[in-house]
Amino acid sequence: MGRPVSAPTLRDDARRLLELLHATVSSAFRPILWKRAVELELTYAQAQVLFYVHRHAGCLVSAVARAYAVTLPAASQIVDRLADKRFLTRHHDPADRRVTRLRLTREGNALARELEAIQVAGLAAALGRLTPEARRKLIAGLDALAAVAAREA
Repeated sequence: MGRPVSAPTLRDDARRLLELLHATVSSAFRPILWKRAVELELTYAQAQVLFYVHRHAGCLVSAVARAYAVTLPAASQIVDRLADKRFLTRHHDPADRRVTRLRLTREGNALARELEAIQVAGLAAALGRLTPEARRKLIAGLDALAAVAAREA
């Protein structure tokens, strides 16, 4: 007689979810998105920071470092490259001149919107192959996961 098959563990579920998310991102829109990023000589890390500052205008470099679990010097280097490309600027906080805040330039905002539109179009194409009920369940499940993960952070 064979041994009973055990139910998937939380680690198995987590591993499978990561595989699915990676596969979705890789196949749905990454090729088009990164073709455009490569044209601009923009690395993956730079694009991620561009998106972060777009969503969190006025953030600190330390917030970028925390968001991507990198060291402050690593985040500063990415910010430097984006500033060199004129996609981002640093501004002193009027309340505390020791604090430097990050903002996208007009070009940086335009690029963030362009790259986000590419992402949305790719994901919308994939979602369009699901039934409305499947989309609702998927979004509800991811909303619940995001809420729990935010409390854990």
